[in-house]
Amino acid sequence: MEFFVNAFLLALLAATTIAIVRMRRLIATTMLFGIFSLLMAAVFVVLDAVDVAFTEASVGAGISTILMLATLAICGAKQESVPRKQLPAIIVVVVTGAVLLWGVSGLPDVGDPTAPATTHVYKRYVEESGTEIGVPNIVTSVLASYRGYDTLGEVAVIFTAGLGIICLIGAGTGQQRRRRNGNDSGDDV
Repeated sequence: MEFFVNAFLLALLAATTIAIVRMRRLIATTMLFGIFSLLMAAVFVVLDAVDVAFTEASVGAGISTILMLATLAICGAKQESVPRKQLPAIIVVVVTGAVLLWGVSGLPDVGDPTAPATTHVYKRYVEESGTEIGVPNIVTSVLASYRGYDTLGEVAVIFTAGLGIICLIGAGTGQQRRRRNGNDSGDDV
């Protein structure tokens, strides 16, 4: 049964990807990106990575979609057709994909009991995290203590990215306001 769920999700991801590449309307492309993120969240749930699925659903499908729609509202939803050379881009994508597939080929199988993550760190987390950290939930103890600096770094990166996007959107609206009022000197009215 799990195989069929995985195959179905993979087929939906492939169909969504093809639709994104072929779509010319930016608003429809934005919606398809949101759908793709929700499908990836479902894949993460199937892989028993519910915390990653939650992050993907909230950031990928939620915040990113809202920010892209806000950007389209500011910049306009029409795409200019620009003639471009596609061969270098295709070569970069194929080489990057080959390197990624080569890198993934060395990973252990999902759920392999002899994988390093399940033979070394796993036992310590399960057996000692409750007494070492004092938190009964293993996931909470790992994220809050063992990976505390990593989690803090991720929060800092997301905050910085959000702040940068807010500044970019704010700068765009200020420029549009100056153009509408006929004041190009840089002073907001």
